[in-house]
Amino acid sequence: MRMGVDYYPEHWDRSLWEQDAKLMQETGVSLIRVAEFAWSRLEPTEGSYDFTWLDDAIDTFAKRGIQVVIGTPTCTPPNWLVNAYPDVLPRDEKLHPRYPGIRGHRCYNSPSMRHYSALIVEKLALHYANNPAVIGWQTDNEFSLNECNCEHCNARFRTWLQEKYDSIEAINAAWGTVVWSGEYSDWSQITTPLGGMNHKNPSFVLDYKRFETDSVVEFQQLQLNILKKHFPNHFVTHNIWSYPMALDYYKLCENLDFVSLDYYPSTNPEKAESSGYSGALTLDLTRGIKRQNFWIMETISGPPGCWMPMWRTPHPGFIRAFAWQSIARGADTLVHFRWRSAPSGAEQFWHGLIDHSNVPGRRFEEYRGLCGEVRKLAPLLEGTEVRGEVAILHSHDQYNAFQIQYQVDGMDYFDNLKTIHRAFTKLGIMTDVLNETDDLSGYKLIVAPSLFLLNPELASRLETCVQNGATLVLTPRTGVKNLNNVCWIQPLPGPLSNAAGVTVAEYDPIGRDVHHFSWQNKTYSCSQWLDILTPQTAESVAWYEDDFFAGKTAATVHKFGEGEVYYLGTVPEEAFYLDFIQDAAVKLGLQFISDLPEGVQISTRVKGSARYLFLMNLTRKEQTVTLDQVYYSLLNEREIGQVLTMAPYAIEIVELPMKNT
Repeated sequence: MRMGVDYYPEHWDRSLWEQDAKLMQETGVSLIRVAEFAWSRLEPTEGSYDFTWLDDAIDTFAKRGIQVVIGTPTCTPPNWLVNAYPDVLPRDEKLHPRYPGIRGHRCYNSPSMRHYSALIVEKLALHYANNPAVIGWQTDNEFSLNECNCEHCNARFRTWLQEKYDSIEAINAAWGTVVWSGEYSDWSQITTPLGGMNHKNPSFVLDYKRFETDSVVEFQQLQLNILKKHFPNHFVTHNIWSYPMALDYYKLCENLDFVSLDYYPSTNPEKAESSGYSGALTLDLTRGIKRQNFWIMETISGPPGCWMPMWRTPHPGFIRAFAWQSIARGADTLVHFRWRSAPSGAEQFWHGLIDHSNVPGRRFEEYRGLCGEVRKLAPLLEGTEVRGEVAILHSHDQYNAFQIQYQVDGMDYFDNLKTIHRAFTKLGIMTDVLNETDDLSGYKLIVAPSLFLLNPELASRLETCVQNGATLVLTPRTGVKNLNNVCWIQPLPGPLSNAAGVTVAEYDPIGRDVHHFSWQNKTYSCSQWLDILTPQTAESVAWYEDDFFAGKTAATVHKFGEGEVYYLGTVPEEAFYLDFIQDAAVKLGLQFISDLPEGVQISTRVKGSARYLFLMNLTRKEQTVTLDQVYYSLLNEREIGQVLTMAPYAIEIVELPMKNT
């Protein structure tokens, strides 16, 4: 468990390198990430390489005991490459090239881009293969889909489809191209979404997005093969950067050693409370990609500002608190972006730990204290991990399908997942947010939000989990389509109708209209979507209270094997989720805390019989937390009582007693 910073030696006069290395050493920084945007300095002209400046920088920091992660610079093709080989640039839906001026201006399927990317990565790998200061690599920077329509993407897309479907007849059948006379008679007729994606066949668009993910994965694998050839014992990672995301992170990270995340919780007051919950979901999603601990490769050091107006500066304690939140939910290493604010370029006002004044200030001193705390607790926390008691399913395919065809105004797949996760977080129940294809055995409670795309294989796996004793929670828009994005010709929830014991007689896309339903003698509001349910073998447990569907079933429960399936026919307010989850937790024997203050989170890291509880006040106000006993604070080396008053952004870490066996 260690602390690092993102550092750009090419931005600074060499006289600053030694000063920076000395201050980092004194502060507790043990690693830096370098070079992910430095292609033009590493290869100033085609075939002319200059690594001397990076050698000198690495040596300067290595002498201070600071290790190095090198980022491959393929996110920023240099001007000489773009000018000499214009196929590097992606083309939009009208075949216009997207010119430089911002990073990421490259086509993943461009022969020139792949060729010169392989060359620069190979040169870097050969050059640093025996440098003991280099401990690992980051591929590129913050991959995303670029929706390129160039000739190479068109050709590769057709090949991709041929490999998947084998024949024109199969693709016509899978996509339902008979609609609007869209049938193909020759592979050459298939192109990327020229003219844009509006009103395109949804099956076609979803496959195009899958193809784009595979293009990114191939581009990364090209680099990964080179790095592993020369660095078989070094790690290779990538810094994912956002949720929700069309790019399939599960595929992207499959062959990496571990996942890294760029995490920027919002500092703005209006998001002060929600930011911590959104961040908890992002961290749980990141941990769930490979079901293991991860790194933070970038996180907040000051007010961000580049793609948008500047945010507020981090309130005192904010940087420290959200760093500990990251650790509490599975981060093993924290790398802050960046050491010093850039004097030039687009990110001049994406602030670092040290401002343009070059005088360490309040934020830097907070970071210095954080480094000391991490160094102090690292021996205890090393090797610990986070184990969720509940599984929430997530899918990039589901997200893309909903983006391709918005179901109703105000309905958003990821926002609804966020609401469910937030309820668990508010109750102190740790969740594993997992790819819907993952093994789910061992979980007592599985929540599967809106399985819009549902095939019999996933339905069967979920049925098996329930038959073996799990409780499964389904929500509206489940079982609507198969994986080709074609609607099932059967009652909803499609392949899960038998397990759910209920069918949808009719639905009403109510959007932002607010309606009400009752559950356990209490009334709740709902919006977005409303399924009018007909129980088959299930039992009605909630009923609508207004409009033409008053008195109709709103939710059901079905005993199925040793477990149960709940079907929630609408999108309820958060208060319902809080009550519903507590009720389920009592039945399933899950521990929860019903009175956690708004914005206060807990998390546990475990190793063997050792368990460490993190209590985090992620708000600007003082909060009071009631504990079950007196504990000893590992951070502050003092006893904390059962009634714990937490200052704004306060953190407490305690060791829990061993569980009785």
